[in-house]
Amino acid sequence: MRSMRILNDEVVKSILDIKSTVECVEKAYSLKAKQQARLFSMISEEIIEGKAEMDIKSGMLDGDNVFGLKLVSWFGDNTKQGLPAITGLTMIFDLVHGFPKGVLNASYMTGMRTGAAGALGIKYLARSNSSVLSVVGTGRMAIFQIAATLSVMPGIKKVHIYDPLNYENAKKFQDGIKKELGKIINDLNDQDNQLWLRRIDEVLFVATDDPQKMLMDSDAVITITPSRTPLLKKAWIKPGTHLSCIGADVAGKQEIDENIFKEAVVCVDDRQQAVTVGETQCAFRANIIESSDLIEIGHLIIGESEGRRSDQDITIFDSTGISLQDLAVSNGLILKAEELNLGELVQI
Repeated sequence: MRSMRILNDEVVKSILDIKSTVECVEKAYSLKAKQQARLFSMISEEIIEGKAEMDIKSGMLDGDNVFGLKLVSWFGDNTKQGLPAITGLTMIFDLVHGFPKGVLNASYMTGMRTGAAGALGIKYLARSNSSVLSVVGTGRMAIFQIAATLSVMPGIKKVHIYDPLNYENAKKFQDGIKKELGKIINDLNDQDNQLWLRRIDEVLFVATDDPQKMLMDSDAVITITPSRTPLLKKAWIKPGTHLSCIGADVAGKQEIDENIFKEAVVCVDDRQQAVTVGETQCAFRANIIESSDLIEIGHLIIGESEGRRSDQDITIFDSTGISLQDLAVSNGLILKAEELNLGELVQI
């Protein structure tokens, strides 16, 4: 018999921090660019129209000697009952003999790795002196986006919060965001986390109901909504703005005006996913942009491609979410759990 480690959400939260999550996601992108990782075909289904989705993302990380998958679901109405909207599991197998290494609750991990992705788009594509961030969307995923961005962009001093459906949601988010950000830190012995925790009180959070005015004051923007119609117009985007588009991850979703792509430098996590299910899909179908125009972010990270060329460039990072992020973070969690003897070992 073989043993396999099971990590519940409580264990995952106790050992996963922002710093290590960003490092794992950055490594996953790099391995993909170096052809030391591979994506398998994604399965994405809308279970209940506009209310529930299921995704299965799988792949392998040669560099980490693992392969596996994540099955995650989104049930939007769960939040009305005080339940998490995102639930799922990750399964990790070793690449030597194919034996399972672990099964993890993927709910919290998905939020953390998604936040890391949006933040890395800002790190590599926004102007280095960026000080104002705007976040479109007030769901729980927006908290992780802000946390990760503050960790990689020390110059951010102001964050606009915009909810396209209800200003009151933005106001409630503004009132509670510092407390929620404080909950994410779990390792106060880490000096970087101590510094980041202190930074929370230094950042000004502002709810807004005027997206055009918000964008005029923004250096970087994160969109994290389930929208199927563009929320941000091309005329509102000033030169030099960066946009990390996170919400579009199935066919039919769209958060920004596709015409923004006409003048933008566009980076993606995976070309094929971007043109089929990502924010890029509408611009691609409209022949505004070709697949060959897209730069995969891993090539930026390892220095093989150039992204922003001037302070006037508009840049876009289209993050559809790829399995390699989940595998890298999950494998890191399993290794740390083994080191600390956490989780439950079962014989299979």
